[in-house]
Amino acid sequence: MFNSVIFLPIIIAAGMAYSILAKKLTVLAAFTGAILACSIYFAAAYTGVAMMSIFFILGAAATSWQRHKKQDAATIAENKNGRTAMQVLANAGAAGIAAVVILFYPPLTYLMLLAMAAAFASATADTLSSELGMVYGRRFFNIISFKPDRCGMDGVISLEGMLIGILGSSIIAVIYALGYEWNMDFCFIVIAGTIGNLVDSVLGAVLERKGIIGNNLVNFLNTLTAMLVILVMEIVFV
Repeated sequence: MFNSVIFLPIIIAAGMAYSILAKKLTVLAAFTGAILACSIYFAAAYTGVAMMSIFFILGAAATSWQRHKKQDAATIAENKNGRTAMQVLANAGAAGIAAVVILFYPPLTYLMLLAMAAAFASATADTLSSELGMVYGRRFFNIISFKPDRCGMDGVISLEGMLIGILGSSIIAVIYALGYEWNMDFCFIVIAGTIGNLVDSVLGAVLERKGIIGNNLVNFLNTLTAMLVILVMEIVFV
């Protein structure tokens, strides 16, 4: 009975109301998220919606956690005004593309479901490692030079942040496994999410810090990378 579509409007309405009232999302961003959630539901049922919801909940919680310790101006502005529609698309747009592929070309459903999970795993890993790494990290270094660097700068990581990111990917992998089945795909999702997170840091250090590309594009590319990685692993190892 829980698979009935009747629950979808309730879940989406509740999510929109909370995100707008709590200033987690702008109004346009909330509607953008609702459209993505609908697409993901019709492609991946409630498992897909659960992955998207957990990403949002964990990301919002991590962004708000001990915000006084985070000096990044963009983060402060985001906390005050909520994420924009472009930020929603940057983080969940790749998963939305996977959903569209499933809807229009069902033979690729299995691969696209994995790609969707990998995208959310990467987005979750990136958000948790960035936000909580600034709080719990002890030593920060540039991912390219491996030299000590300032916390909060693009391309700067910490061991603690990376471990938290792996945990984030694992949470998405658990949701996928509970919705479908426990097999090697669990490991593939965690690996793809972690690689996507690392790519985010590399792009941040090489391109974003120099102003060549913005944070939204970096976020989209890290989720897209995770999707490509898991597709390659599925083709090569299965």
